Amino acid sequence: MDRVLRVLVVDDSAYVRKVVKQMLSRSPFIEVVGTAHDGEEALEMVEQLHPDVVTLDLMMPQMNGVEFLQKQMARHPVPVVIVSIASDKSDMTLAALDAGAIDFVQKPTSLATEKVFEINDELIEKVKAAANVQLHRLPAVKHSEVKAAPPLLKISHSGLVDIVVLGISTGGPQALSFMIPQLPADLPVPVAIVLHMPVGYTEMFARRLDELSPLKVIEASEGDIVCPGVVLVAPAGRHMSFRRQADGVVVTHLDTRPLEKLHRPAVDVMFQSAAEVFGDRVLGVVMTGMGSDGKEGAAWIKSHGGRIFTEAEETCVVYGMPRSVVEAGLSDKSVPLPQMAQAILERL
Repeated sequence: MDRVLRVLVVDDSAYVRKVVKQMLSRSPFIEVVGTAHDGEEALEMVEQLHPDVVTLDLMMPQMNGVEFLQKQMARHPVPVVIVSIASDKSDMTLAALDAGAIDFVQKPTSLATEKVFEINDELIEKVKAAANVQLHRLPAVKHSEVKAAPPLLKISHSGLVDIVVLGISTGGPQALSFMIPQLPADLPVPVAIVLHMPVGYTEMFARRLDELSPLKVIEASEGDIVCPGVVLVAPAGRHMSFRRQADGVVVTHLDTRPLEKLHRPAVDVMFQSAAEVFGDRVLGVVMTGMGSDGKEGAAWIKSHGGRIFTEAEETCVVYGMPRSVVEAGLSDKSVPLPQMAQAILERL
C-alpha cells in the first residue's frame, strides 16, 4: 500500500472509539482523522474530513448506523465497515449491507480491552480492503424490481450439471441479493452457497434471500436433501459437505472440522466435497471476496472434470477470491455480476 488511509471512527461509546482508534493506529498505513458519537455527527464529519473509510457502529442514539448509511450513500458514497455487537440484531446488519456497507466486523460482547483487541488484524485488513472498493461498480439493487424481473432464459436442461456450488465473501450479501432472485423457480439443479459471515447471521440472510427469490432458500441443516430448486446456505461456524446415501439421494453434512481452515464454513471444503460426490457434473462459481478461499476447491472441481466461473474484476467489491482462481489458471469463464445468472443458466 503506497498511501495512508484516512479513517473516521463512529461509535456512541467513547471507550470503543478510543480502542478502535488505537487498533487502527497500529498500522502505519492508517490515520484516524476523526471520531463521531452518532450518525448525525458522522454526516457532518464526513463532509468536513473526506475520509477514505468510515468504521460504523449500528446501535446509536439520535441517528443509528443504518440511517447514517442511507443518508450518506444518497449524498456521497463512502466505503463503510460496520463494527458492531449487533449479533442479536442481524436484521439491522443486513439492512446496513443493503444500504451500501462494504463489510462488517463483530465486536466481542465483552468490552474488556483484551477481548476488543482480538479483532485488531481483521479490522485493519477489512478497512484496507474497503478503501480499494470503487462504489460506483456496485449494481443498484432494487429488490422489488429484481423479483419482478422476467426469466432470463428458458431452460432446457442439458444434463451437464447436477449442482451449482458458489463461494463468496466481502460484498456477498449485496451480490447474492442481486443475482439469486434472477434464477427461476424451476431451476433443474440445487445451488449450495458458502458465504463468509459470523455466527448468527446466515439464518436471517437465508430468510431474506428466500423472500426475494422465486427459489426456496434455506440455511442448511444436517441431512437436508440436496434437490433441484433449493438454495442451501451453509450455516456460519460449520463446514458444509455432501454425502450420497445408499438410495442415491445426496444430503448435506455439517461439521466444525477441518479445524485448520481460516474460514468456517470454507468454500474449499464444499467445493472438494461436491467434486467427490458429483464428479464432472459440478459448476463452481467464485465471486467477490478477500483472500483465496475457493482456489484449492476449484482445483478439485477441475481435476474431476467440472467447470469454474469467476466474477469479473469490474463488478467485484473485492477482487481477491476470484483473482486467486484466475491466476491459478482454473477459471473457465469470467463473468460480470449482471450476467452471472444468465451464464449459469446457459451452462445448465
